[in-house]
Amino acid sequence: MTTLAYGMTLPVQAQSRLMAEPWEADAGPVELAEVARACDRAGFDNISVCDHVAVPRAFADRMSTVWYDQIATLGWLAGITESVRLLSQVCVLPYRSPLQTAKAFSTLDLLSGGRTVLGVGAGHVEAEFAALGVSFADRGRVTDEHIATLRRLFADEWGGGSGDAADLGQRPRPLQAGGPPIWVGGSTRPARRRAATLGDGWLPQGPPDIGMEAAVAEILETRAAAGREGTPFAMGDMVVFYVGEPAWETGRYCLAGVPEQLAEFLAGRARMGITHVQVRFRARGVAELVDQIDAFADRVMPLVAAA
Repeated sequence: MTTLAYGMTLPVQAQSRLMAEPWEADAGPVELAEVARACDRAGFDNISVCDHVAVPRAFADRMSTVWYDQIATLGWLAGITESVRLLSQVCVLPYRSPLQTAKAFSTLDLLSGGRTVLGVGAGHVEAEFAALGVSFADRGRVTDEHIATLRRLFADEWGGGSGDAADLGQRPRPLQAGGPPIWVGGSTRPARRRAATLGDGWLPQGPPDIGMEAAVAEILETRAAAGREGTPFAMGDMVVFYVGEPAWETGRYCLAGVPEQLAEFLAGRARMGITHVQVRFRARGVAELVDQIDAFADRVMPLVAAA
């Protein structure tokens, strides 16, 4: 059975009203740091930060306008954590030149001691693309092209001597050989194809239309057909948990229960081929969230490892 690693998209820094808890509205850097350090202590593989430059007014009621700058936040988190990896979930590649993206994440990788994972995506808010002067229709093709360019930029100070980066050098170099791993976000068929053929991992953004088990099998088959079967790959999943029996309503999408129940669910995901689970915990405040992280690390993770 596959050994599972765990990550968490941090609260506070992105406050989509579809996901954020009420307490986050009055929270800030103090609470964000407390949760990040709790994940670090708990032995989580990664903590992640989202990416929106500016939210159109028509989307504000649903998305809110609270989206911390991704690279600034990841750089700050690098300085207050020790071992947990720093993941962009996800960096919208078409919003920026690949030169800008490579510079930012190469620097972050060096400053963090090689703890960076570059999660990438094509984006979905058309009005945001328009505000930035970027083609929404071309976002898939541009994302594929940027991934290829980023690999050259990470591998070679001079970008491999071709494409957008010809005769333009970049230092500092990333600490990880070849640069940070690139995990591709998205649950659609094009995103799954992109992850399988171009990525080092997959970050689903909600349930795939064909179901999780079928999506995992499809990605593995696509990787094999592309001759990538033997290369390392992080197969992701997303789960909402509450450790214990809650005395309040945690919602229909939350899996609540005793540690043994949660561990059995996760062991099943590992048997399916999942390697990395992004966990989210329902909580009514930062203290309860930290308690949930600690309970998961102390009472659930060891049971999964022993399964």
